[in-house]
Amino acid sequence: MDVCNDQEGAATPSWYVIQCKGGESFRAAEHLANQGYEVFHPVLNSQRKRQGKLITVTEPLFPYYLFICLDQLVSNWRPIRSTRGVLRLLTFGDRPVSVPSQLVETLRAQPHSKEGIHTYFNAGEKVTITDGPFKNLEAIFTRCKGEERAIVLLNVLNRPQHLEIPLDTLSKT
Repeated sequence: MDVCNDQEGAATPSWYVIQCKGGESFRAAEHLANQGYEVFHPVLNSQRKRQGKLITVTEPLFPYYLFICLDQLVSNWRPIRSTRGVLRLLTFGDRPVSVPSQLVETLRAQPHSKEGIHTYFNAGEKVTITDGPFKNLEAIFTRCKGEERAIVLLNVLNRPQHLEIPLDTLSKT
């Protein structure tokens, strides 16, 4: 269980946190990787409503932050602060703050990146149906069924009924 992907010859590599400029964490990660640094930028896929349609977008798990593996003796730290998208290396006083490698390993083991989808709606949340025969009725979102369908709980004839409808026909109440 070596730190920072088995870097041989490195005395004591550790993970550090970089704070990025607003909305530029992807740019910072790309530019740091192009300079030869090992970077970990955890992301997740989320559903967002844009122009009335539900789309899947990739967004950072920690907005404004990413992890970088550096060795205090061997690594060249100077180019980091002038890399596009980077605001600063997090420090405590004048010393960079290292992150336990177990934390990064745990994050890497999670299915955040590209596998799971974080849905726009949460279970138990009130939603309004915006199209179809149940237009303008309130329901309770229960879960997603695939990437394009949802199961909602709707009160029909004074009885709660589970209905399967398209995700893009729902809006938050």
